[in-house]
Amino acid sequence: MSEPAAPTVDLSVVIPVYNEAANLPLLFARLYPVLDALGRSYEVIFTNDGSADGSLALLRAQHAARPDTTRVIDFNANYGQHMAIMAAFERVRGAAIVTLDADLQNPPEEIPALLAAMAAGHDYVGGYRLDRQDSFFRTWASRLINLVRERTTNIRMTDQGCMLRAYSRAIVDAIVGSGAANTFIPALAYTFAAKPTEVGVKHEERHAGVSNYSLYRLIRLNFDLITGFSLAPLQLFTMFALASAAGSFLLVLVLAARRIFIGPEEGGLFTLFGILFFLISVTMVGIGLIGEYVGRAYQVLRARQRYHVRELLEVKR
Repeated sequence: MSEPAAPTVDLSVVIPVYNEAANLPLLFARLYPVLDALGRSYEVIFTNDGSADGSLALLRAQHAARPDTTRVIDFNANYGQHMAIMAAFERVRGAAIVTLDADLQNPPEEIPALLAAMAAGHDYVGGYRLDRQDSFFRTWASRLINLVRERTTNIRMTDQGCMLRAYSRAIVDAIVGSGAANTFIPALAYTFAAKPTEVGVKHEERHAGVSNYSLYRLIRLNFDLITGFSLAPLQLFTMFALASAAGSFLLVLVLAARRIFIGPEEGGLFTLFGILFFLISVTMVGIGLIGEYVGRAYQVLRARQRYHVRELLEVKR
């Protein structure tokens, strides 16, 4: 791999965009004054992740209005939030990088708090949402998923769903250099960080629209996180399979003893079928887990392009 380019600005702000036309005007109005007030050179990189509304037109207009500080990456299709961030990471020019959602639930005004933590010597600063404005279901589901992740991996994050985070350039270069095909970027950054920390940030209701993350996508994302950073699912399945095998063997001994000393038990066949179906279902779960890990290895080995950039709007430097 080629050596990473040296930073040419102090700060890069990376924002994935998917069908956020209703939020972008207010985002522009709030974000740029915050960055201008920092007194530092900066750039904002928007990745249009296959939006089907007017998001791309608004991003084009913003680039035309502020070409020196605005860059736009346009995907030909929807590849997901983390690929949108990865595409921007591969092109950042900043010494420090901040990721931010376009829905304004994490206010741009919180960016200085993350940068202050970096100035104190931290190379990775995670945000965690204070007084969350999400639904009861999403809030408690997030807490449950965080608990499962803490028990199955060595990743320690208070709020893995918060995308308002700051990274040093060295961490971002390490993420890009890892070549990971499917990954959870905040967790990967945590594994590379020497001095990570967290900062509480405000959380607001969406200005407009609804979340682009369905329940299925949230489950899929967290399943990727657990299987991507831990072998615990396979290990737990192996231990459960061993326990099931031992229990099954004991059951066979008990049934054999009953048949010898008491005689055949009426209806015992259905009990055996029930046990058999249970063990088959456990085996299918194990096959699925193994397939997940094998599939990850296959995706890395085939080295297929992870996304396709249709257009890049930027001022050449």
